[in-house]
Amino acid sequence: MATIDLIVLGILKKEPLSAYDIQKLVEYRNISKWVKISTPSIYKKVIQLEGKGYIKGTTVKEGNMPEKVIYSLTSAGEIEFEKLALKISAMPVRFFLDFNAVIVNLLSLSPENQELCLSNIKSGVKTLKDYLAENINMKENIPDIPETGMSVLQQQLILAEAIENWITSLEKELIGKIDYQNEK
Repeated sequence: MATIDLIVLGILKKEPLSAYDIQKLVEYRNISKWVKISTPSIYKKVIQLEGKGYIKGTTVKEGNMPEKVIYSLTSAGEIEFEKLALKISAMPVRFFLDFNAVIVNLLSLSPENQELCLSNIKSGVKTLKDYLAENINMKENIPDIPETGMSVLQQQLILAEAIENWITSLEKELIGKIDYQNEK
């Protein structure tokens, strides 16, 4: 997947790191909250990128610690990084929201389950929104957090707020329909 390639190459463009350090950075930056990326996929991706010649691994041993491989970007990796950024930025923007599978089937559920599903989705969106707000507050005064990283967090918060507003309006609309159906 090109997105994971771009994430890994972008991290290594800044500094050479081990696959473990890349994975920890992905966790710290909460990248998996806005890009489908998992710990196993990072390790697999590092091996693939090295096989393609985009990164180079060097085995190092520090003191009594076990050996580890530190990866750095090659000149081919620099070119691929630029190419991927341009390619991905030119792609159509898509939002994949798993809960939409519930939304499109909502009217096929009993009224009680419709309300429960909407309540569950609303709760999940609120949890995400609260998490993002807390994360922004925690990181906004840390000087080494990139502005672009903060921008993505703010973008995610705005999207969560918009979805929260949307789900509230959908809830009101459906409650009216449920009330109408119950009157028949």
